[in-house]
Amino acid sequence: MLAMIIKEFRELRRDKRTLAMLIALPILLLVVFGFAANFTIKTLNTAVLGPGAPLARQLLTMRPQAAEHLKIVVADASGDEGDARGLLRDGEADVAVVTGGEKPLVFINGANLFAAQSAKIVVAGLGEVVTSEILFNPELKTSWVMVPALVGLILTFIGMLITSIGLVKERQSGTLEQLAVLPFKPADVIAGKIAPYLLLASVDMVAVTLLARWIFNVPFAGNPFLFALGALIFLFVVLGLGVFVSTISETVGQAIQTAMFFLMPQILLSGFIFPLAAMPAGVRWIGYGLPLTYFAKISQGIILRGAGLAALWIPFVVLTAMALLIFSAAVLRFRRTITPARSPGTPVPKLAEEFQS
Repeated sequence: MLAMIIKEFRELRRDKRTLAMLIALPILLLVVFGFAANFTIKTLNTAVLGPGAPLARQLLTMRPQAAEHLKIVVADASGDEGDARGLLRDGEADVAVVTGGEKPLVFINGANLFAAQSAKIVVAGLGEVVTSEILFNPELKTSWVMVPALVGLILTFIGMLITSIGLVKERQSGTLEQLAVLPFKPADVIAGKIAPYLLLASVDMVAVTLLARWIFNVPFAGNPFLFALGALIFLFVVLGLGVFVSTISETVGQAIQTAMFFLMPQILLSGFIFPLAAMPAGVRWIGYGLPLTYFAKISQGIILRGAGLAALWIPFVVLTAMALLIFSAAVLRFRRTITPARSPGTPVPKLAEEFQS
């Protein structure tokens, strides 16, 4: 028995991926849940509009509870209710106070669920001196906020995990090496292998979006073509990650282990579960480096708030840069794993004979 124990430890020491999962993953979960597992947002970006904006700003800063939580980012005496709705739609503010009426009117961005819940508490503390209205998600339904981000999570699973497993299986069976002797360019082989996953993920995206409207009554307030464009760019990012994982994995088990290192931060640190604004700065910056963070902003902005490209250009640009960098690097690495075309006189493998006949 002792010999078997020693043998297993030696094999584990040689298996760097499993060893990393046993050591790094628990530390990652501890750090994430210790620092990032926080649903309370303390600072709310606030816009004060209307002729009474200077006075309202002064009064808000004088109330301890409001001063602690409301950060005035816009103060415009010429603004009106339309401007307030536009600021919340574009994600520039969590709360907008419009003066000029009998009572100040407070608009709350319900698409930002956790910020809206904090804002309701702050507004309630102001008493009857204001009236409030929640936009985009009046009942503060969790499903309305989670489902748009779930679309991105599903695309991540399909694009990265399923793609990497499929390509690793191809390598294990020797199909990729056999395809290398055919009169195909490496780019054609890569495109042919990735296209089915791209199509499958696109179908899943449409199905999940339609089911969300049917089951949870999630509205679709924005431009569906803009949403499809964002999803396509995001797909190229996760497909690139899937191809990259397949190039550094020799077995399906290794592919799953490696993919988990990419998947866990996407789930926990992208704002999908825990709001980024509630995380400490050090953990929050990890979230800003994850593609799901930006697709969640795009999907929630378009689906719930009806935001346009002018409000979402930053996540679109970041995702595009990630797609170009990650997908290009993954494809270049994948090309190196394909055996060069055979030299004259080399026997043609069975699969090649089938293609050529």
